[in-house]
Amino acid sequence: MLLTFNKASMIHLRWQLLFVVIFLSRVGVSQKIKRSDELTLRNLENHIHYLADDKLEGRRTGTKGEELAMNYISDQFKQIGLRPKGTEGFYQAFDIKEGKQINDGTHFIINDKELKLNDDYFPFVYSPNVNIEALPAIALQESGMPWFINLKDAIEENVNDSHFDLNAYIHQQTIDFKTKGATALIFYNTSSKDDQLKFDGKDKEDITGIPVVYVTKPAAKIFFKDLSASLDIKLKIDIGEKKRTGHNVIGYIDNGSLNTAVIGAHFDHLGYGEDGNSMLRTGEHLIYNGADDNASGTAALIELARLLKNSKLNKSNYLFIAFSGEELGLFGSKYFVENPTISLSNINYMINMDMVGRLNDSTKVLIIGGYGTSPEWSSLITTKSKKPAFVIKIDSSGTGPSDHTSFYNKNIPVLFFFTGIHADYHKPTDDYDKINFTGELSIVNYIYSLIEKENKEDHKLVFEKTRDTQTNTSARFSVTLGIMPDYTFAGTGVRVDGVSDGRPAQKAGLQIGDIILQLGNYNVTSLENYMEALGKFKKGDTTVVKFKRGNENKEAPVEF
Repeated sequence: MLLTFNKASMIHLRWQLLFVVIFLSRVGVSQKIKRSDELTLRNLENHIHYLADDKLEGRRTGTKGEELAMNYISDQFKQIGLRPKGTEGFYQAFDIKEGKQINDGTHFIINDKELKLNDDYFPFVYSPNVNIEALPAIALQESGMPWFINLKDAIEENVNDSHFDLNAYIHQQTIDFKTKGATALIFYNTSSKDDQLKFDGKDKEDITGIPVVYVTKPAAKIFFKDLSASLDIKLKIDIGEKKRTGHNVIGYIDNGSLNTAVIGAHFDHLGYGEDGNSMLRTGEHLIYNGADDNASGTAALIELARLLKNSKLNKSNYLFIAFSGEELGLFGSKYFVENPTISLSNINYMINMDMVGRLNDSTKVLIIGGYGTSPEWSSLITTKSKKPAFVIKIDSSGTGPSDHTSFYNKNIPVLFFFTGIHADYHKPTDDYDKINFTGELSIVNYIYSLIEKENKEDHKLVFEKTRDTQTNTSARFSVTLGIMPDYTFAGTGVRVDGVSDGRPAQKAGLQIGDIILQLGNYNVTSLENYMEALGKFKKGDTTVVKFKRGNENKEAPVEF
């Protein structure tokens, strides 16, 4: 899943939109496997069996499991005879910024007793890195000293106000009290209400200039019971960047052509569900093997590389990319199109395979997205053949929650192959034994036949902009602004990476590159609180969106 805009929500929407056109396609394989297909079938089984094994621990980006997977893929590329086309052999490294973390140097000592991080206290993420010593009185708010602030009144006064945001309140209090002379703020809560405060490394509020600390209820009872007391405080805050490194795996067939076809699939998955993108809410520490999502697409990628390397289809070059970081928000594909290892101007089209391993034997539905991104797809995606195998559902949109979106945003024709959502999606039960291998074989053969047809045409496809997907995050959100967010944006706010036609964002005049800073009364510092802000509105509501365009702050009315 993309952390926020997942495949499940996309398909739920797609099935209900009238623009889905159904084609019956009579292509595929017969009940008996042809001898020429036996090797492909056996290889698909072997690839998925390895990639979805427990020893890879869910192939989470930046982990040992990802490393084992990328080594396996690069070894397959070598055996096939592909040329390395990464930045370091077959590999292309990229950083994923995960926000901030509390570094080991942080400590808080009161009256010579050191408090335990997280159990007794934590600093807010917008605190500067400082080292202070002071002897403040709890009850006094003296200029040039730390101040103690009890949240009890604010919490109890706003207990019935669904719009009250305690974190925003604390941040605003910090700004106000700094101007009045506070050198640090120490918040605590003696009310009976649970404030649910915790360190949020993804909060992108600007650094406040003074340290801000929260002391938990048990610690506050010990240290703040005598409000007339003065406390000997030694506080050091050390907050740093939290990031990990992912890797794309890239191989190349150079046929000396001016044009190159990109064939891609993401190979990362959810690990143990640490990133909050699991559909299982029990909190169990289980491995998410991701056999269908997306060991199946990766296996298809490897086999298409083998088939094309051994073919006579030489009127195009072929670039094979196994992306990582897709489940976190298309990080790998976004990084590639911004740092390509071949010229983007030479890319003819991009084919993306994501969850192609669960072709239903009864419905036989294969979904092909991106149909509208080139007028020439209609002549290449045929609806007639001798042997029935698929019911092809065509979606014209070039965007969606998978890696083809990154290429579509660079004006490259795309196709997206997908066999649909199932009960095991983003759960530990997405395992090897549930893959329809003969169904996947038929899809690999179909994609190969499509590439073969395009090879005969021997010219560059024309790109067309299409209707964009209505992005929505979950059934609990009744409105959408109609943007594709830039998941890789590390600054404050939400950067717009795409604007859907006819949606509120377009009507309000938002453009690609704008940074959304506020929706109504709700500050937008990250994708997470952007989603929270959306959840406050319903259809028909009007508000104001504040955003930054270049160096200029702007605002515009929005109607949902």
